[in-house]
Amino acid sequence: MVEFLAHVLTFFIFPRKLRVRLRNRLICLAHGLPVRLKAKRVGKALHCGGAVHATRFTELGDHVHFNGMWASGNGRLVIGDWFHSGDGLRIFTRNHNYDKGDAIPYDKTYIAKDVIIGDFVWIGSQVILLPGTTIGEGAIIQAGSVVHGHIPAYAIAGGNPAKVFAQRDVEHFKRLKAEGKFH
Repeated sequence: MVEFLAHVLTFFIFPRKLRVRLRNRLICLAHGLPVRLKAKRVGKALHCGGAVHATRFTELGDHVHFNGMWASGNGRLVIGDWFHSGDGLRIFTRNHNYDKGDAIPYDKTYIAKDVIIGDFVWIGSQVILLPGTTIGEGAIIQAGSVVHGHIPAYAIAGGNPAKVFAQRDVEHFKRLKAEGKFH
């Protein structure tokens, strides 16, 4: 609906090139507004290319780029600077009490666990991050992965459950970072 309204508002007034840029900006503003109203902290230059749902425990760094994200739970969600995600990212920060509860398969208690994502992380489309996940600086998560536990800095991980299968060129990464070459 947001995309349709942005298209209608810009279609008759502006030339095509400008119309596309304005439409994308309107979409970003519309998707980003609920995040700014609900999240605990939102850094500068938030970009929302799709619908984004944050919790009141969400803390976003600077230059965070979502193409659609849905977070739920009462654990902290911390996302560092220069983060990028594909569409369909799902982040869970709580789980049902299934182990020590007073009912089967689980009771009415929730267990909150933080999800911490470092700077310069790139997460592909349709990824699920489970409670208690930490992802180190510069890591890449392959599309379609289910991540739980710790992914080290500069690692490339994927699968279900996600496993590290490669490493970024750390020296090249650090050189680009020192030169301020960010996307």
